[in-house]
Amino acid sequence: MPHILLINPNSSQATTDMMVAIASAELPPGYRITGVSAGQGPGMIVNAAELEAAAPEVERNWREAGRSSAAAIISAFGDPGIARLRALDARPVAGLCEASMLEAAQGGRRFGVATVTPELAGVIGEKAVQAGVGSLYTGIRLTEGDPRALAGDPQALEDALAQAVLACVERDGAEAVVIGGGPLGQAAIALARRLTVPVIAPIPAAVRHVLKALQTQQAA
Repeated sequence: MPHILLINPNSSQATTDMMVAIASAELPPGYRITGVSAGQGPGMIVNAAELEAAAPEVERNWREAGRSSAAAIISAFGDPGIARLRALDARPVAGLCEASMLEAAQGGRRFGVATVTPELAGVIGEKAVQAGVGSLYTGIRLTEGDPRALAGDPQALEDALAQAVLACVERDGAEAVVIGGGPLGQAAIALARRLTVPVIAPIPAAVRHVLKALQTQQAA
């Protein structure tokens, strides 16, 4: 049974458990997924310095916990360490940011990102370019207030992100909107059901991305 390792670059075990539950719901029979948290660092990454510092921890987790895994998901928006893991061997590695942007851009759709972390806005824009979909990226819309505090209030988080999603559509012309963050996983699922605009939940998108890569490898 192929095993997928979900690596949470944040140090919150509760967040890891939440993300594994979301990912597990996307798996077909015959696959399993487990999660591992960063052993150090913040419970929620909110700036570029924290994102960069997470990359070595992601690689350590993959080397130590992923020896028998068929694939990895880096479950933080910003995909810290993704190049490191891909350089190690040929096993598929999906990042939330890359996978969700590629899905959002399918068919040439213009897409935006709604999230809570203003200090990562520049990084997110760079990721769109790196993924080859920069020309379709309409920009980022942000919630107000401290991101960690907002993430601790599920209903307030969902409502604030809903407003950001609508701003992406109404002000920027986005045809689909990515919810930018692993810790925002539950809100993303809720908004995908709540809103009529296509909302891309990043954890399910990463699961679909890595499953496709595994199936391609198996068929080769």
